[in-house]
Amino acid sequence: MKQRASLRDIAAETGVSVATVSRVLNDHVNVAPRTRDLVLQAVERRRQAPVQRTVYVRCPYVLSDYFGLIVSSIAETLKLHGVRLLLDAGESAQHTEALRGLPGQEDVHGAILILPPEEGDELVALARAGFPFVVVDPRTPPPPDIASVSAAHSAGARAVADHLISLGHRDIAVIAGPSEWLAGDARLAGHRSALAAAGVLLSTDRLRCIEPTTAEGRRAALELLALDPRPTAVVCFNDKVAVGTMQAARSLGLKVPEDVSVVGFDDIDLSEATDPPLTTVRQPLQEMGSIAVSQLMRMLDGHRPEALHIELATTLVVRESTAAI
Repeated sequence: MKQRASLRDIAAETGVSVATVSRVLNDHVNVAPRTRDLVLQAVERRRQAPVQRTVYVRCPYVLSDYFGLIVSSIAETLKLHGVRLLLDAGESAQHTEALRGLPGQEDVHGAILILPPEEGDELVALARAGFPFVVVDPRTPPPPDIASVSAAHSAGARAVADHLISLGHRDIAVIAGPSEWLAGDARLAGHRSALAAAGVLLSTDRLRCIEPTTAEGRRAALELLALDPRPTAVVCFNDKVAVGTMQAARSLGLKVPEDVSVVGFDDIDLSEATDPPLTTVRQPLQEMGSIAVSQLMRMLDGHRPEALHIELATTLVVRESTAAI
């Protein structure tokens, strides 16, 4: 089909029939010299014309604020480079073996994988096949030779704990993400280190590890806020979990931040729309997307990435959901 399409394109460009183009390409003698030259020149132009690159972007999640910002940044940066985007998004993509077939797709030149659910050995196999790709926000620690871009999760979490400690909080509960996630482990380590520096240990009854959704955040917060004594602050894995925590506090007749301070992570648009506005950690989501494209373009041009594992700085954004005790 590709060959027939090419024949039609050349025929349309030169003003001759598809049959004549075919006779020229098959070196038939009954073609006028001028027509033969015309067709061969058109063929040569097509051979020399640059092939537009296509990059496969896989985000096997709903394109909410968090993932949507990353994908939008990737799309805009690819467009600046004149690269075509092939997007595979939505939770159904989690159940497809998308990576195995990539090296055999001639019309896909590289990939950007956002929080890939695949195990590290599958990423290693893709790299060994010579297929260029970059991981954004890796779920597990990326293998040494695989390029990745993420936020400085541990540093962001330390900033949150330091902020609460400076306000006088010592009884701080943590609603963490899944224990097998790199971001969850790094943020929890950041919280623990800051608390330990202040002489505070995070006890197991003050810790919940959950799927980071509003509903799960509300459920976990109801458990934590029912403890006696009640924690004076709750640190949440992301802004959606923080919203669930604020809902739980309200349902128990507690005020934020008068009775309990609440902190999120990500700084999506939702964090400014809460009542009160949410103290959170801003992740450089758009920068993560654009840098991933820059790294991939270097690889497509035959160069090594400037750095294999890039961590971008986070920023603590203090709003009205935290207060001194």
